[in-house]
Amino acid sequence: MKRRDFLKSVSGLAAGAALPAMPSVNSSAKADARSETLLIVSEGGPNNLDIHGIGTNVPGYEVSWNCYDRLISHEMKSGPGGVPYYDRDKFKGELADDMKIDDMSVTFKLKKNAKFHDGAPVTAKDVKWSLDRAVSVGGFPTFQMSAGSLTKAEQFVVVDDHTVRVDFLKKDKLTIPDLAVIVPCIVNSELVKKNASEKDPWGLEFTKQQTAGSGAYKVTKWTAGTEVIMERNEDWVGGPLPKIKRVIWRMVPQAGNRRALLERGDADISYELPFKDFQEMKANGKLNVVSLPFSNGIQYIGMNVTKPPFDNVKVRQAIAYALPYQKIMNAVLFGLGNPMFGAKDKATEVAWPQPHKYNTDMEKAKALLAEAGYANGFETTISFDLNFAGVNEPLCILVQESLAQLGIKTTINKVPGANWRTELNKKEMPLFTNVFSGWLDYPEYFFYWCYHGNNSVFNTMSYKSAAMDKFIDAARTAAATGDKAAYDADVKGFVDLAFADVPRIPLYQPFVNVAMQKNVSGYQYWFHRRLDYRAMAKG
Repeated sequence: MKRRDFLKSVSGLAAGAALPAMPSVNSSAKADARSETLLIVSEGGPNNLDIHGIGTNVPGYEVSWNCYDRLISHEMKSGPGGVPYYDRDKFKGELADDMKIDDMSVTFKLKKNAKFHDGAPVTAKDVKWSLDRAVSVGGFPTFQMSAGSLTKAEQFVVVDDHTVRVDFLKKDKLTIPDLAVIVPCIVNSELVKKNASEKDPWGLEFTKQQTAGSGAYKVTKWTAGTEVIMERNEDWVGGPLPKIKRVIWRMVPQAGNRRALLERGDADISYELPFKDFQEMKANGKLNVVSLPFSNGIQYIGMNVTKPPFDNVKVRQAIAYALPYQKIMNAVLFGLGNPMFGAKDKATEVAWPQPHKYNTDMEKAKALLAEAGYANGFETTISFDLNFAGVNEPLCILVQESLAQLGIKTTINKVPGANWRTELNKKEMPLFTNVFSGWLDYPEYFFYWCYHGNNSVFNTMSYKSAAMDKFIDAARTAAATGDKAAYDADVKGFVDLAFADVPRIPLYQPFVNVAMQKNVSGYQYWFHRRLDYRAMAKG
């Protein structure tokens, strides 16, 4: 992207004038506009503005988080390096003024002055309809709700116009945290119902294209693959009114162009750049660069266990011994990640993520392939999400080169970011790399999503094991009842089984890397890893 084209996209901030190349300006009006506008550049953008939509991608989460409210959210604490970090165990009201937890239910009192973007009041009926929607649309949203034992519309009860009760089907440690993630957002039910149809009763086509929330921001323009513009909701009551009035988020595919825009001061923030760039920007000190490990997250190589040859555990173990782990750490990540391999003599911990025992050992890999009947190798494809090509492409090339030493010929399949979640859902890719980071920072939550026989979208390997399901279900029960000894045993049990069956191979715990101008403040780390504009400000 040429610099002048980028500047055109942010023209009109003050009397139609183009934004200067650098933050310095000549008038107070321009200075105010510049200081109240956040300019973001990233590789990919949202494919859907609704978290409940089919195949909504990770950038879509960012829109939902900032444009919709939930009943509750998290308090913040000081994280690594003093960066504000969400507190897993502490909650605060967003649309809720009060939360009362009883033995088998939780009751929320709504803020009486909360309004949707069109001025309609937020009522308990909207809350119930939205939660009903989340547990009913199917796919990712419904599975996410089930992670906190929220599965039936009957659980959501309107007490009066400003009071709603959530009944528990069973005691579950994850129920309250699950109400604070992105999925249980509150939607303007009357507006959406007007734009629904018999074939689309939840109005998903309508909310794919525009926001219908009460959140701190609203989308005023979206050009898929190019730009998202969001304006501040001046009537927001979910928290202190944000200092940023306008967010302009541009998709700039070339990493070199994104870096140049940052270094020239034409963009304020970017979080998708090659790791080498982040290390160099850290070293030169002209920008603030934050690097924090994904909570409850790993980058992995996945294998579809329903498709030969990956239905053979010895083939999967051979792949685990063949991967070029340290080369990936050095040449792709430049050290910005925590290794999740080579812990041969380390005892299993009650924790996640933790490293597995495998390391690069081509002789072991060859022997296992021969035992499996593939001494001469085989042909397959390895797929990745183009939205994160900066990491995924060099990673896949290194894996391709390493597997070639075993006679395994791999064709690299580059999947457009807008289609990635849909392709994962199909569960037809034999070999692939992906990232999963569990929103609720508990081992049993990660494994419920990724290894349970319920076969969620993120069980990308179609892995099913009765023993695994038993460990995961027992750990959730033990967590709910406070049986620490049983919980510890079950967590160690499912970790050991995952590393023995190895349907997916952890590579490393990625870091969130964010580069921003020195005058940008208020960055916070959240479980979803996306930007929260509400706390940000510019000098």
